[in-house]
Amino acid sequence: MKITFIGIGNVGSALADHLARLGHSLTIAARDARSESVRKAVAKNPSLVVRPPKEAVAEAEVVFLATPFQANEDALKAVASELKGKILVDCTNPVGPGLTHGLKSEVSGSELVQNLVPQAKVVKAFTIYGFENFENSAYPGYNVKPVMMYCGQDAAAKKIVSELIAQLGWEPLDVGGLEQALHLEHMTLLWVRMVRVNSHSPNMVWAMLTR
Repeated sequence: MKITFIGIGNVGSALADHLARLGHSLTIAARDARSESVRKAVAKNPSLVVRPPKEAVAEAEVVFLATPFQANEDALKAVASELKGKILVDCTNPVGPGLTHGLKSEVSGSELVQNLVPQAKVVKAFTIYGFENFENSAYPGYNVKPVMMYCGQDAAAKKIVSELIAQLGWEPLDVGGLEQALHLEHMTLLWVRMVRVNSHSPNMVWAMLTR
C-alpha cells in the first residue's frame, strides 16, 4: 500500500518505520527534505522516500497526519485538493496548558481536521499512548494484544485502518463515529499524565478483555 506521512517526529517516524518493514511503500511529505526530523527518520529506515507535500499526498492511498496539532491547519491547507477522497489517519492530539484538552473539550481535534478537509475520510487512530508503544507494540507473556481504539465516519476507510492496526501488532477496536475522537483524546491525556507526570512506565497499554 502507498502510504504518506505528514509529520515525521517521534510518532510518525516509529509508525513509518514499522509500516515500511511490513512491505508498504512509505513516503514522507516534507517541505524541507533536510530537516532534522526527516534526516533522523531516513537514517533509521533508508527505504523511506522524501517528496514535496503535494506530490507525496497525490500518490498516496492512505495519509497519516502526525504533526504537532497546532501545525495541522497549515499542513492540511497545503494539500487539501490532493486529500479529496483519501483516507486521512489523524494521529494528532490538541494539548493545552497543564495537559488539558487544547480545545477545552468543546470539540475534538479530529472533527476540526475533518472540517479543514471535508472531502477526506478522517479516521482517528494511533493515539491514546506515547511514541514508545509505537516503537514497540509487543507485550510477550500475555494472551491478549494491546488494544488500539479508532473511530471515524467512513466504514470502508475504517476497515483499511483496522487492517493496518492489526498488521502493526495491535487489537483493533472500532469505538464508533468521529464524535468519539474527543474521548480518545482524553485517553491520550490520561496516559500522558500517568506517564510523563506521575512516573508510570511508558511501556503501559490498554487491553480489551471479553467473555
